[in-house]
Amino acid sequence: MKNPGKVAVLLGGTSAEREISLQSGAGVLAALRSRGVDAHPFDPAQEALESLRRYDRVFIALHGKHGEDGAIQGALELMGIPYTGSGVLASAVGMDKFRTKLLWQAANLPVPDYALLDDSTDFAAAEARLGLPLFVKPVREGSSVGISLVEKTGELQAAYQAARRHDALVMAEAGIMGGEYTVALLGDTVLPMVKIEPAAAFYDYDAKYLRDDTRYLCPCGLLPEKEKEIQEGAKKAFRILGGAGWGRIDVLMDAAGAHYFLEVNTSPGMTSHSLVPMAAKAAGISYEELVLKVLYQESSETD
Repeated sequence: MKNPGKVAVLLGGTSAEREISLQSGAGVLAALRSRGVDAHPFDPAQEALESLRRYDRVFIALHGKHGEDGAIQGALELMGIPYTGSGVLASAVGMDKFRTKLLWQAANLPVPDYALLDDSTDFAAAEARLGLPLFVKPVREGSSVGISLVEKTGELQAAYQAARRHDALVMAEAGIMGGEYTVALLGDTVLPMVKIEPAAAFYDYDAKYLRDDTRYLCPCGLLPEKEKEIQEGAKKAFRILGGAGWGRIDVLMDAAGAHYFLEVNTSPGMTSHSLVPMAAKAAGISYEELVLKVLYQESSETD
């Protein structure tokens, strides 16, 4: 690998996922420095983006709005600075759960049934069509911010109002409760799948980052042929969105063993609880090696 020059690790930012991004960025920064890379923290909430011109390359460890939604990627494109992960289009679409579903449906990939909600929605009819349990979520947030699990008739409208505080666009989604998995992608490599078993009712923010009783299984326990089928589908799902460099596709399984693609993460977490480092470790790739591999898989809109 050639010398990457002076590297900025983008962390923090202004989204609801700021604290998680600070953790991801700290881990990435330490890993790069341990391998002799001239890496420096850069918080867009505290420094002008124009200052990035003094760097040769950028590692994006931002999550959520203005970091994972194409905004920072567009700024870096304009400045001509190489950066990690997906480009503007894939980042913007991937952050939007509704439009991600539309693209996947057009490609005949299975997704959970869903409905967009607004103030004029017939909430009783939506509950009846989707069935219970169901999830209500802001369309353009990550890390389970603003998500509610609706298990009782009549609770959908209150869940909508809670999600509406985080995003103008809100979605209800049929609950697929047979198991949650994730597929990490690193370049052309699909890493071993991880099964997620939260002790809470679902894999919410606390289960992801704060609790120590969430179980992660890798190997995931699926039959090899089923795991391969899902991995190939995840590769297709990532390519359809224009994903590049690295990413993560979340998958749900129903009681009958059918799988559904849930959403994509184009700037995955790199904390001590994060799933991509976990999958990489199962493939014999250390955290430090993973960070270096990601660093050299920079993206651009011309890739």
